[in-house]
Amino acid sequence: MSRFKFILLSALLMGGGWWTWQQFGASALNSKPIHYVKIEGAFQYTSKDRLKEVLAPQMKRGYYQADMQAIHQAIKALPLVDKVDVKRVWPDAVHIKITEQKPVVRWGKSALLNKQGDLLVPDNIDEFKNLPLITGPDGQEKKLLEIMKGVYIVLKDKSMQLAEFHVNERRAWRIKLGSGMEMQLGRKAPLENMQRFLRTMDLLGEEQLAMIASVDTRYPNGFAVTWKPDVTNIDWKAIVEKNKNLI
Repeated sequence: MSRFKFILLSALLMGGGWWTWQQFGASALNSKPIHYVKIEGAFQYTSKDRLKEVLAPQMKRGYYQADMQAIHQAIKALPLVDKVDVKRVWPDAVHIKITEQKPVVRWGKSALLNKQGDLLVPDNIDEFKNLPLITGPDGQEKKLLEIMKGVYIVLKDKSMQLAEFHVNERRAWRIKLGSGMEMQLGRKAPLENMQRFLRTMDLLGEEQLAMIASVDTRYPNGFAVTWKPDVTNIDWKAIVEKNKNLI
């Protein structure tokens, strides 16, 4: 029985090298089997085993009978695949080029968003735990991603890292920083509430900020701070005196 080689070229997975191995068996009914498949692309989320699985049915049909459109559709349907180009290469090969999606945030418990706010559903969400998290009402993915970008920039200007951005059904905001601090921002003027706290934050200093567990900004003239359990008493008079020229 004839066999073909499966060749994978991936800048991220293989560092620009070639990888060859034997796979599948061409049908004896086909006078011209496929001997080589070259898959090219800088991808990291699409596994070679999954590609072998979706390619097997068409590869067994042989060079002339393999349906290039069916191959295209099968690969395009894989999670996180963005673009696919498939063509026959004479005399016994198939060339496939794959471009993956680039997720920028997690959406809810099991999905992702790319930079356009398109919804992506990976096989394993655990691979993306390093990405920021957004939760919110279904159908609001694009809008909330744009809002999150603005929040991210504001916080970055203060050397703070945004880890989570939550919006509930009542449109109330809640965020969590990379440091673990949470901010309840509410439904009415949440961005203004956050900026009000950030202005005051400059008076506290890094040492006091590190002691904060959460901040509730849903007050018209101030905010409430919850301190971490091991925090000792803070000398507020000393802080005010030190920053009296800024108040």
